[in-house]
This record gives sequence, structure tokens and C-alpha cells, in this order.
Amino acid sequence: MSSDKWTEGSLLGSEQAQKDADNGKAWALIERTMLASIQEQRRARRWGIFFKILVFVYLFGAIALFSPLLSVGASASLEPHTAVIELRGPIADQQEASADNLITSLREAFENEGTRAVVLRINSPGGSPVQSGYVYDEIVRLRGLYPDTKLYAVITDLGASGAYYIAAAADEIYADKASLVGSIGVTAASFGFVETLDKLGVERRIYASGEHKTFLDPFQPEKPEEVEFWQGVLSTVHQQFIDQVKAGRGDRLKEHPGMFSGLIWSGEQALDLGLIDGFASTSEVARDIVGAEELVDFTHHESAFERFARQIGASMGSTLATHIGLSAPLLR
Repeated sequence: MSSDKWTEGSLLGSEQAQKDADNGKAWALIERTMLASIQEQRRARRWGIFFKILVFVYLFGAIALFSPLLSVGASASLEPHTAVIELRGPIADQQEASADNLITSLREAFENEGTRAVVLRINSPGGSPVQSGYVYDEIVRLRGLYPDTKLYAVITDLGASGAYYIAAAADEIYADKASLVGSIGVTAASFGFVETLDKLGVERRIYASGEHKTFLDPFQPEKPEEVEFWQGVLSTVHQQFIDQVKAGRGDRLKEHPGMFSGLIWSGEQALDLGLIDGFASTSEVARDIVGAEELVDFTHHESAFERFARQIGASMGSTLATHIGLSAPLLR
């Protein structure tokens, strides 16, 4: 009887061991299956990321490669024509009317063998004296290199401040009788929040090295000597503006007490003052003065790739200047 029980126990033990072994194999199989699935998912994600990056690089590579080709159509024209360059909007770095864009356009226009003259078509309120000065100097240089290629400025709605600064470098300036021309002056503006802070019970804390390092801080009272200094800076830039206008326009300018006061004039008044040479549109200049009626646009247009690069590369200096209330003078 005991022998039968022992045999039965052995059989039960063997069956249990077999079941445990089978369960172990099943779990091992499940584990391997799950690991394989996870590895496959990881592989799929890696390949997905790889292909997305590949497509991204391909698209932007194509944009970078073909964008220049899209912009050379105008400059490739060798037939006699009048080159047109648009100066539109505020004159500032990283803007459509930046010195880099305008100078690139000017060089391509002057260098083209089919160009009979260049028309700078202006509709701008002005902007940076530095950017305007760069363009002015480049126009003078190119006119010296290509003495047979005239440059005409044509002011449409507005040619003020830094825009007129640039126009003064042209051989001749034309506008409409109702155009707004001039505004030969310099301005820099800010705000003062000293009393506002006092009313709010806010204490301003600023730490700087240098006696006048914070002289433009809008949260501190102005000091007479610092105001005088800043006015001197603006007056210096203003005189530079005046000198360039006089150099460009010469004896065509008429004596007038308000000429360089920052006032803006109608085209009709500007003609009487010698600020412009006549009334004409771009087409009229090309047809009646240049004698090459075909207009070819040489304006440098920012490519999608350049625009993307500019957007993600925002200027830290500009952001910092905004926070501390410091901005460069503007020609107005």
C-alpha cells in the first residue's frame, strides 16, 4: 500500500515538474516575443526618424540649391533694359530694405551688360542711418565704376529720412507732385517710468559698472549732462546726413531755413527746393530719359531658406536693446 502511494506521489510529482517546465518554456517564449516586438518598434522608430530627417534635409537642400536659380532670371537678361530695384518699407538690418539686400541688387544691376540705367524705386519712411549710409556709399562707388550707367531715384508715395539719404546719391531724383519728400533729421525716442514705479511702490534695482552705463534707463531720472551728451550724438549723425545730401545734390539745393529741420515736403514743394529734379514715374524715366523702355526687376528677394534661417536666428542684441530701452538713432 505504501509502495502504491509512493508510486502515485512520484507520478504526481513528475506531472507537476512537467507542467512547471512547460510553463517556464511558455513564459520564455512570451518574453522573447515581447522583446522582439519592442526591438522591432525601436527599429521602426529609428527608421522613421531617419527618413524624416532625410526628407527634411532634402527639402531644405533643394530650397537652398534652387532659390538662387530662381532669382537670376532677371540678371541673366542681356537685352537693353532699365534695371529696377525696389526700396520698400523701413530701412533696417534683417529687413527687406536692408543694406545687404539693396547692395546685392545694385551690384547685379550695374554689372549686367544689358543694363542701360538703374532706377531705384522708393517708397519708405526711412530707418537706420548706418544701413542708409552703406547704401549711399555703394551707389557712389558703383557710379564711379560704371560712369556710363546712370542711377535715377524715383519716389512714389514716400521718400523720407533715410530713404531720401539714399536717394541723394542718385544722378537725378524724380517724384510725383503729391509725393512726400525730405524729413532730413534724426530722432531717438524712449519712455520714462520713474513716477509710475513710485506710485506702484516698486523699487528699481540695477547694477552696472561705469558712471553713465545706465544713462538711457527709462526707470531712472534723466540727468542734464547725459541728455546733453545724447543730443550731441544725434546732432553729429544729423550733420552727417546733411553733408551727404549736400554732396549728392550740390548746387541744385535752394536756401531755405527749414531745409534740414526734419520737415517733410510735397513733391511740388520739393522741386522748388531742389530736393528733386522733376516729376516722373519709373516707366516714364525708362521710356523718356533712359530710352530703354523694358523694365527688369533686380530686387533681391529673400529665399525661403534665408527667411527660415533668419527667423530661427533672432538677434540677441536687438532683444537686449528692447529690454534696456536702448535703440539706435533713426533718420527721420
